[in-house]
Amino acid sequence: MTGRSPLPRGEDTRWGILRRRWQLRRQSVPQASSFGEGKAVSRLMLFFAIVYLVEGIGQARVGIILQPLTNYLKTHGWTPLEVTAYFGVLNFPWVIKPVFGLISDFVPLFGYRRTSYLLLASAGGAIGYAGVALLNGPGEFALFLLLTSYAMATASTLCGALLAENGRTFRQSSLFVGQQWLWFYVAIMLSALVGGELVERLSPSTALKAAAGIAALAPIAVVIATPLLLSEAKSRVSREAFLDTWDGIVEALRSRRLWLVAAFLFLYAFAPGFGTPLYYYMTDTLRFSQSYIGVLGSIASAGWIAGALLHRWLMRRIDAETLLYLSILLGVLSSASFLLLTGELSAAIVNFANGLAQMIATIASLTLAAQCVPRRAEGFAFAGLMSVSNLADICSINVGAFLYERVFDAHLAPLIIVAAATTALAAVLVPLLDLRANPVDSTA
Repeated sequence: MTGRSPLPRGEDTRWGILRRRWQLRRQSVPQASSFGEGKAVSRLMLFFAIVYLVEGIGQARVGIILQPLTNYLKTHGWTPLEVTAYFGVLNFPWVIKPVFGLISDFVPLFGYRRTSYLLLASAGGAIGYAGVALLNGPGEFALFLLLTSYAMATASTLCGALLAENGRTFRQSSLFVGQQWLWFYVAIMLSALVGGELVERLSPSTALKAAAGIAALAPIAVVIATPLLLSEAKSRVSREAFLDTWDGIVEALRSRRLWLVAAFLFLYAFAPGFGTPLYYYMTDTLRFSQSYIGVLGSIASAGWIAGALLHRWLMRRIDAETLLYLSILLGVLSSASFLLLTGELSAAIVNFANGLAQMIATIASLTLAAQCVPRRAEGFAFAGLMSVSNLADICSINVGAFLYERVFDAHLAPLIIVAAATTALAAVLVPLLDLRANPVDSTA
């Protein structure tokens, strides 16, 4: 033995060692194998941005119509429990998303499993909001609002299936999830600002109609972008394709890990919500203007955007299990921070912090969901997991409103404490998810 380094000549210098480490690190990161793959990923990123901008504007539960509709119902004498029940009905399509996924998995429309349905859903959303803009009274436009919910839920289901399929193909699930929710909350930030200004400057009825008119125009962007950016192979109804899809669905239903992920998503989202009671508290107790409440919504959305960018930094540095624990901790702290809500400045700070924490939790949980769905049943399985989360969300807002109104006698602080404590319970299931064997996939 001569004691010389086994590295080739020139590689035993400090620079050579560092260069070799960098090369090994690059080899461990999934890279686009060709220019074609990189271009496909870029097109998908633009497609997801457009679709989720429209989703952020058009969803009744979070979009531009949320504050005008809530204020409209409040001025008509509706209680917080009645308002949340009304929104609960509008949220029902989000619970049955697996039905939309099953249809698109099994039955191609005009030869496509996703594209044709997405175009149809976007047209339905535009028609629904146009109806809301033309009618008066919650009873008259309720069916049109329900149509928008079905349309947005269907579009979300299809995009979830596309995310799962392409995330597996390009090993970019986290990147795609982050892109979707980044632009979703860009849209919500803008929607909150515009919605608040509409409520501040117009009558409740006029503000609602104006918001509905804007929401009716947004889906046209998806109708234009889908055929230009989405490249989907044609499918046909056949016995072989049917059996492949059926096998994927059976595999999903038998998957222990899928059920554990569903339980985690439900438990995490079930924490009693205080969004509607908080709106009443800020309006009646803190006397915030409707315009400032809209600004707070945009500040929360800015927090979500910051959370998306922070997540892209975190997922390169920590494993999936640690990231999920971190998201739960941030969720507990951000919920508890609303106990400090006393004025406009504190409201801005806690809304931003809550948005940041919720975004990290959302991307972490949805990436987990996208990575565990089986092939050929992406629409059904991913939609099923999202429906579990949506069902928990419906239970959350209604339980929260009930506790606020009937148990805590319109006191917000006890409800906030219960919500923070319930969020912490989700940590119990994290060790069962076997996440160390499934690290967060990295971005290109």
